[in-house]
Amino acid sequence: MMRTRPLKVALLGCGVVGSEVARIMTTHAEDLAARIGAPLELAGVAVRRPAKVRAGIDPALVTTDATALVKRGDIDVVVEVIGGIEPARSLITTALEHGASVVSANKALLAQDGAALHAAAGEHGRDLYYEAAVAGAIPLIRPLRESLAGDKVDRVLGIVNGTTNFILDKMDSTGAGYQEALDEATALGYAEADPTADVEGFDAAAKAAILAGMAFHTRVRLDDVYREGMTEVTAADFASAKEMGCTIKLLAICERAADGESVTARVHPAMIPLSHPLASVRGAYNAVFVESEAAGQLMFYGPGAGGAPTASAVLGDLVAVCRNRLNGTTGPGESAYTRLPVSPMGEVVTRYHISLDVADKPGVLAQVATVFAEHGVSIDTVRQQSRPDGDGEASLVVVTHRASDAALTGVVEALRSLDTVRGVASIMRVEGE
Repeated sequence: MMRTRPLKVALLGCGVVGSEVARIMTTHAEDLAARIGAPLELAGVAVRRPAKVRAGIDPALVTTDATALVKRGDIDVVVEVIGGIEPARSLITTALEHGASVVSANKALLAQDGAALHAAAGEHGRDLYYEAAVAGAIPLIRPLRESLAGDKVDRVLGIVNGTTNFILDKMDSTGAGYQEALDEATALGYAEADPTADVEGFDAAAKAAILAGMAFHTRVRLDDVYREGMTEVTAADFASAKEMGCTIKLLAICERAADGESVTARVHPAMIPLSHPLASVRGAYNAVFVESEAAGQLMFYGPGAGGAPTASAVLGDLVAVCRNRLNGTTGPGESAYTRLPVSPMGEVVTRYHISLDVADKPGVLAQVATVFAEHGVSIDTVRQQSRPDGDGEASLVVVTHRASDAALTGVVEALRSLDTVRGVASIMRVEGE
């Protein structure tokens, strides 16, 4: 039997995502009510610019006083889609203190202060849901938190930023340079006017922190995530990748150590084999590959950003939270019982692709191989090619077996000290074996 008294929802932010949330709440009101067991009522919308016309939203609901809105004792759920750290953090905490559950899409805040927000939700007996914070419309948080709760997740490997994937895909498919591909992404609306958060990996690092914490039942903060952007990736890197049967993606990688005693979380460009499912993810799409002990390999794929896709994830959380509200219960909270340490990047073991500019003369390869051997790094393949302009230099490409980042750093420092090595053109990790 459906309850006639509506559940009241406060919306913080009414931009691209917020306006879509409000639209779906209105256009699908009957279906949402049937799924929840009670109607939803949009009780207030907090914005910065109240004079702006917002189609489908009663102007009487619009306010600039977000704090007063979340302090209302009659609000059942607060939906936060304003982003950033403050005032979002204070507003979410205040909402929980005043009896409202919270649905958020705020990856930066959750990656930085997720533990404190979960603690506040637990203290006040309220829900904190954030499916939309990691991969837009792709269901990922709930499968990790609920569907795989009885399994042991060993690795999460994913493309979690559509802007960077669009740029790298263009570079791969058309031979465009980084700036040319970025300009196209900007023109099409995939990249912001200031793309730093995307192309330097900050966005993906926040998502990696959330995923690692969820997958390994431990606390991982943004500061724990190694981050490397993709602005230095070149057409030459893609040419080398193709020779290896690979492509290049900006990956978020979260792994449990082989002994199970620690975890790692990192974001960086990497070569992956064309045979790997992530290699076929094109354009601005996202995909996350999960490897677990019992379920094996799972892949989640779809649009990772945009108003409607992100609003879809927000509404999914809203339905779940409202059901809990009606039943007088809450869903799963933070699971951080393992308290595993996060290992530094120097301890991460992977394969490497190193491109060197060397003197084109006998004995160079032997010198380079000796450096690798002295640092305990085993070489898988080597390819040397003279320059067509005959300037006395050659290109030397070395692909290693698995080695630690610290060992590889030592190799590179030693190589730079050789008179026969003119420069290190590029270093890239090889993942997805």
